[in-house]
Amino acid sequence: EVQLQASGGGLVQAGGSLILSCVASGFSFDDWAIGWFRQAPGRKREPVSCTSKSDGETYTIGSVQGRFSISIGNTKNTLLLRINSLEPEDTAVYYCGGRPRLPGWGPCYGRYYWGKGTEVTVSS
Repeated sequence: EVQLQASGGGLVQAGGSLILSCVASGFSFDDWAIGWFRQAPGRKREPVSCTSKSDGETYTIGSVQGRFSISIGNTKNTLLLRINSLEPEDTAVYYCGGRPRLPGWGPCYGRYYWGKGTEVTVSS
């Protein structure tokens, strides 16, 4: 059974930093694309940053490049998202997800399995 659980969110001031963590089970990071997505109030869920170890690809949306960094943690099947210079526009529920490898597809595309999200609120 595929399971994912994100944590590490909270209330931070603009300019602050957070590290989000996702623990996954039921699949291998060697074979699946994994990533972070977010859903702001009143908006659709959007990709933030995704990576595929098997395809050697990482994608990060333009609005967070240079501030957000995705990485695989030292603990098995742990995915991290380091966030710096937070802005009020980053306020959202952040989800981690995974999907089986799809050759030729960008790592944020495809049907993802989701876990419970973690809420990030940035005050101005």
